[in-house]
Amino acid sequence: MSLNEADLKEFTGLLSGDLENGDIDKVVSLFAYNTDLYETIGNLLLQGSMFVRLGVNMLLEELKENKPEEVLLAIPHLTPLLKDENPTIRGDVADLIGIIGTPEHIGLIRPLLEDPNSQVREIVAEAIDALQQADD
Repeated sequence: MSLNEADLKEFTGLLSGDLENGDIDKVVSLFAYNTDLYETIGNLLLQGSMFVRLGVNMLLEELKENKPEEVLLAIPHLTPLLKDENPTIRGDVADLIGIIGTPEHIGLIRPLLEDPNSQVREIVAEAIDALQQADD
């Protein structure tokens, strides 16, 4: 099942509020219960709030530990943001893929080794290293 546009917007708003308030455990439980919520990941990162972006990071790290197969459902919703105009978003997404991805996902972020932003290039290099070590 996939979320329709209205549900996607509504869930993004609700989850954003929970992440903004630091209610990570609640959001982790919701994602564990309903994998359709992975569709909100990209929209959550685009909310602009540093607290929400940090919350997404914490959420995906927690899900990586507890639901390692399911957390990969976030990757298709993160990938389009690798081309976002905002270097912070590109860097955050590359970092997240480095955290939750597998060595097979290196190809998604490798092009950003040529990013115009030096911080993005640094984050991507670290993410690639993490993904390569995950293969060891």
